[in-house]
Amino acid sequence: MVADLKPKTEISFAGILASSAFAASVAELCTIPLDTAKVRLQLQKKALGDGVVLPKYRGMLGTVSTIAREEGFSALWKGIVPGLHRQCIFGGLRIGLYDPVKSLYVGKDFVGDAPLSKKILAALTTGALGIIVANPTDLVKVRLQAEGKLPSGAPRRYSGAMNAYSTIVRQEGVGALWTGVGPNIARNAIINAAELASYDQVKQSILKIPGFSDNVFTHLLAGLGAGFFAVCIGSPVDVVKSRMMGDTTYKSTLDCFIKTLKNDGPLAFYKGFVPNFGRLGSWNVIMFLTLEQAKKFFSRQA
Repeated sequence: MVADLKPKTEISFAGILASSAFAASVAELCTIPLDTAKVRLQLQKKALGDGVVLPKYRGMLGTVSTIAREEGFSALWKGIVPGLHRQCIFGGLRIGLYDPVKSLYVGKDFVGDAPLSKKILAALTTGALGIIVANPTDLVKVRLQAEGKLPSGAPRRYSGAMNAYSTIVRQEGVGALWTGVGPNIARNAIINAAELASYDQVKQSILKIPGFSDNVFTHLLAGLGAGFFAVCIGSPVDVVKSRMMGDTTYKSTLDCFIKTLKNDGPLAFYKGFVPNFGRLGSWNVIMFLTLEQAKKFFSRQA
């Protein structure tokens, strides 16, 4: 991972990939209700015409409450199967490949800690590579999470994750699994860079404060910092990505961006900011804490 996360003992590359995938999956399982709320808020559009219609979803807790009340508590975990698929693939690749790619950029003869620019570049690269492979899982997760916005009694498009994969391929073609891959690459590359670089920097700054040490509390604060920076930087492309994946009427990334800006205004790109931060903040805390422990386990097995 980042420099401060390197284990004190040797760990194999397979162990790093396994640790990363496991940590990302645990974080996904714990925080997907907030992600479901975020997606619903992002897909919610302003009413057109003269009629005044109050938004169905309001705020993170309000959205979670509305979904649980109208669709059942289990609806908050819609998309968890492809979500776990995504984290095993994307989480494992973006984190597991980070150190090798960073070493490639600084050169084999480089001594010392890599400069921040190389860390950002490495994280951008692994984030982009990881989501190119994992985009189908992200698409299916968003489609399943968006099902609840259909009118009451309307037939559901998909009965589950595997049915969604096959239905999309059958009805829309294999290429449809990469719908929204453009904004998804932008979002995940940017967020990956924001998370890894900011976690590294925040943690390093905290450790310079007297009384702080490299412990769980420091990891918690650094994880929250990483989540905050990731949301601030990545929210606009996240909204575009969710709308493109949840609504097939958009022709392209640019078309989605322009229509969202025209119809809903610039603040629409920060719809779901609070649940998004609640999601990414808690996600980063859980992921980094789990990652530390998983890497210790795999290093003992080496």
